[in-house]
Amino acid sequence: MFLRIQHDDDSSLVEVLDLPQLFDPFETKVLGRLHAGEELQEPQDWPKAELRFPSGEALPGCWLQVAQGVVESTEHAQEPVAG
Repeated sequence: MFLRIQHDDDSSLVEVLDLPQLFDPFETKVLGRLHAGEELQEPQDWPKAELRFPSGEALPGCWLQVAQGVVESTEHAQEPVAG
């Protein structure tokens, strides 16, 4: 899958090399390779918040943010009651 860098004026594309990492809301970065020019670039980590679809549309929130219910359940976990 190819994504566009949000702040890049020349619309360079990043080839996502690890799709499960892209879909995982607990991951803030994704392994990808910049496609600019003719030479193959080395893979590097890209912040998911800076990536967009080639159309300019933002990535789905479920790829970027952990579900609110999951965060609340870990923050408010109750300790077992001693009996």
